[in-house]
Amino acid sequence: MSRALATLATLAIVASSFAFTSNVAFGHERRTVGPYTFEVGWINEPSYVNAANGLNLDVTETNGAKPVEGLATTLHAEVIVGGGAKKLTLELAADEGSPGHYTGSFIPTKVGDYIFHIFGDVASTKVDERFESGPNTFDGVISTDQLQFPDRIAANADLSARLDTVQTLVIASIAIGALALLVSVGGLAMRRR
Repeated sequence: MSRALATLATLAIVASSFAFTSNVAFGHERRTVGPYTFEVGWINEPSYVNAANGLNLDVTETNGAKPVEGLATTLHAEVIVGGGAKKLTLELAADEGSPGHYTGSFIPTKVGDYIFHIFGDVASTKVDERFESGPNTFDGVISTDQLQFPDRIAANADLSARLDTVQTLVIASIAIGALALLVSVGGLAMRRR
């Protein structure tokens, strides 16, 4: 029993040291930008569709890991989805209790991968970086289907498809009714002659 616990403890130490030495830590992507390190991911992980979330950004000096403060006005951020088809500008907010920590809140309404584009200035360093969710960075937005109990709530896409079907049926019914009315009126006109 003690050997099994020792083996598990060793594996846990190796796994945690790998997480700290790689570019991905706890579902975030870590990247060097000039003399700074940017760590980007979601505020809440995992990120679920239609649940409040947003950009989670930490900026530190690469040498010494000192947090970089005062960037809420010099850095800008936007979230991109659909291959760049849709963009939303995010308002960066500094976290008073955690120097160097910034957030940009929004509600993701589509399942899939998202890109955080961060640009502007950190002191004299120009920043223009795109952090994209994926298997080697941070996760994309996932559905809440597996969490719903006891009843499943229809997703917006499902509701939209149902409304499109109903709309098509209503238009077809009106057209058939109008055609039947025309045929009926035409038949009455023929009988009167």
